Amino acid sequence: MKDKQCRICEAVCKNKAIDFNQTVEKKEIQVGAIILAAGLEPYDPKVKKEYHYGDFANVVTSMDYERLLCSTGPYAGEVLRASDMKHPHKIAWIQCIGSRRVTPGDNSYCSSVCCTYTQKQAMLTKDHAADAECTIFHNDIRAYGKDFERYYDKVEKLPGVRFIRSYTSIVRENPVTKNVTVRYATPDAGVKEEEFDMVVLSVGLNPPKDAKSIAEKFGIQLNARNFCDIAPTNPMATSRAGIFVSGGFQGPIDIPESVFSASGAASQVGELLNYRRGKLSREREYPAERDVSKEEPKIGVFVCHCGANIGRIVNVPETVEYFKTLPGVVHAQEQLFSCATNSAKQITDVTREKGLNRVIVAACSPRTLENLFRDTVREAGINQYYFEMANIREHDSWVHSKEKEEATRKAKDIVRMSIARAGRLEPLQEFDLPVDKAALIVGGGIAGMNCALSLANQGHEVHLVEKQSELGGIARRLHSTLEGIDVQAYLRDLSAKVYKHQLIHVYHSATITDATGYVGNFVTTVRSEKGITAIKHGATILATGADLHTPTEYLYGQDERVMTHLDLEERIAARDEKISSAQSVAMIQCVGCRNEERNYCSRVCCSESVKNALSLKKLNPQMDVSILYRDMRTYGFKEDYYREASENDIKFIRYEPDDKPAVQAGESDAGKPVLKITTTDFVLGKKIQLDADVIALAAAVVPASSTKEMAGRFKVTLSQDGFFKEAHAKLRPVEFATDGVYLCGAAHYPKFISETINQAYGAAGRAMTLLSNNIVVASGSVCEVNAFKCFGCAACVAACAYNALIMVDTRQGKKVTINPVLCKGDGLCNAKCPSGAIQLKHYTDDEMLSEIDAVIPDDGILQQMDAAIATM
Repeated sequence: MKDKQCRICEAVCKNKAIDFNQTVEKKEIQVGAIILAAGLEPYDPKVKKEYHYGDFANVVTSMDYERLLCSTGPYAGEVLRASDMKHPHKIAWIQCIGSRRVTPGDNSYCSSVCCTYTQKQAMLTKDHAADAECTIFHNDIRAYGKDFERYYDKVEKLPGVRFIRSYTSIVRENPVTKNVTVRYATPDAGVKEEEFDMVVLSVGLNPPKDAKSIAEKFGIQLNARNFCDIAPTNPMATSRAGIFVSGGFQGPIDIPESVFSASGAASQVGELLNYRRGKLSREREYPAERDVSKEEPKIGVFVCHCGANIGRIVNVPETVEYFKTLPGVVHAQEQLFSCATNSAKQITDVTREKGLNRVIVAACSPRTLENLFRDTVREAGINQYYFEMANIREHDSWVHSKEKEEATRKAKDIVRMSIARAGRLEPLQEFDLPVDKAALIVGGGIAGMNCALSLANQGHEVHLVEKQSELGGIARRLHSTLEGIDVQAYLRDLSAKVYKHQLIHVYHSATITDATGYVGNFVTTVRSEKGITAIKHGATILATGADLHTPTEYLYGQDERVMTHLDLEERIAARDEKISSAQSVAMIQCVGCRNEERNYCSRVCCSESVKNALSLKKLNPQMDVSILYRDMRTYGFKEDYYREASENDIKFIRYEPDDKPAVQAGESDAGKPVLKITTTDFVLGKKIQLDADVIALAAAVVPASSTKEMAGRFKVTLSQDGFFKEAHAKLRPVEFATDGVYLCGAAHYPKFISETINQAYGAAGRAMTLLSNNIVVASGSVCEVNAFKCFGCAACVAACAYNALIMVDTRQGKKVTINPVLCKGDGLCNAKCPSGAIQLKHYTDDEMLSEIDAVIPDDGILQQMDAAIATM
């Protein structure tokens, strides 16, 4: 507790639950393992007077601006200037505040998240005010994450948004208007000054304020930057056995990395405490379910503001009053965040107190939170399938942000449809399925091997399937990392652990010929050096890795002096004389990616080139090394190696995508055969020509050749770029939408070895939530067949992707029957059925038609449509 307290909470608390004079009792707790998840702190720009934060009224930090955008912020979601309570029209963001600088008070590392959160804020600003002018002053744009490059392109193309590459300074404040003047440089017009209504400082991330205290209390070591000192080969382990770390205490990382590092740390704790598994847990008990099937519908509607996501666009109070007038609705109310713990409890309490027998939450996508809300109605004692979720965010406010009145009307329509459907919902029962305790891992690279070891160390049999004749994947071509790991030595040690583990079965030169089954009970057929094996397993982890793009430009394949960055690394490791004796080496970044064909950043290439450049300088300090780049994306602690490269006279020359370097064979002034590179130097403002003995191309990382086939086999989806698509980018980054199937490593998206290990353990942690149980609960929303209507056409059998339907011989002829265990409730079969013999429970024809009737006025249109269809 801090010495100085405002004590407002104590004054307003009606129940007197807060007492600042109360002594907190200290308790000693004995535990077998600890996970440290201390969060990051935003950089405080008051440390540097040059930013004028706290001096100029309309200079704010990105954290301040985030609060302005939020509906719970100081102005209820409106962006207003503190000086005059007016909407700022012209806003500037200045990047890298407190990061990427070695001056006192700043951090040398890149904070990793600032570029993308600034783009998000600019986009939200345009949603608030379409005519707003947004200017982002930046150095490099580090859109290295999955789908980040596409997001950057989207923001850059918005009208009124400018990205200006320049260092800046805040010059002065207008004493009358309180506008702020920013000075910056342009390649064409030189130094300029421009006035803005508001300036946002995109602040970086600091380690936890109490990092030193945490380290002292728990006996762990910190690195030179005051983050937890971790090994790149196990970024979840601290310097003290039994204590693990996850999230931002590892270093500045984004939300998905934080989430799967948390699961990974939990998996390592699971290895340590596996002997205690299941001995301390208690099964959750729900109240007895009351039978409401004979009652008239008593519907409760809860409308979520979702912060500003819905409430800023949709007039939530107006919709609530409207819903109260609809038949069957006995209660309607608004909530700020329906998914918050207190709001979920409120839904349960209101349902119980008012005797509701149908509950509707109008909020976001059911894909994210439907299970949470179903749980709330179970707590109230009614069947969870009496719950209905109306999506008024993705289907309404997000797509109609400029049409508030129309969005409000649409929200009324969407929820009115849900109310009509809710009155026809029926109780359904889920059923238990046994879980096979074994796991199948497809891919024997670093991700697959670490995941296999973690699961096996927790007592589960693992089948590790590798398409090559040896383990290691693409890492077999790597020899070192920027941090100094000997990758080949690491691979030898990791492989030895895998081969020695009695619970891990390795299949080399393997091909998967068939994959059937369902969560907890899969059967995968593998052809390998062991012959054909049918493997039974409860969970599947796809860790198929990635491949390297084969360049088609810059004379690659035509001149042996042009190679990929991995080729160069291998030749450096082999001490190739042609490489070590070269007078000049040039590297060209973004070859095969960040273009129309592959609109993503391969994430690892900039650091790979910096690593190779530093290695070349160690081999031959006199060598002339140049890196031609678009944006140097050495995020996180890798920024220090970028700086080291610059200090070692490695030249960095920027190019633009519409003015790419040109390469041709030629001769130097001395008559020596060289590769001539022509490019524009934006610092000099003119074309320059470089002579190179060797050119290394930073070729794109692309999905493995087997990715598409594996997606088909295991019924999972691919992203727009061909990598595996996770169930949710932030909430479920190592899971597929298909139950029981998980992913990790470069198959998900390109990543470094430490990130791959983080995610591999994360996938193991999530798989353990399935494998540690004896049963798994299957959905009650499955199809059922009315045999009297079925005339055996088998159209549904052909449509079912899960082999849940089969034809059987009956006295009435061939009929279709369904295995509910295999059914995933996708509804393809009942859409195909010409006789209406198949109905999908929870989405019956009656339920769906009631929604149509509710949204289309009864003016004879449907009757006319029916008549027209009847004459066809």
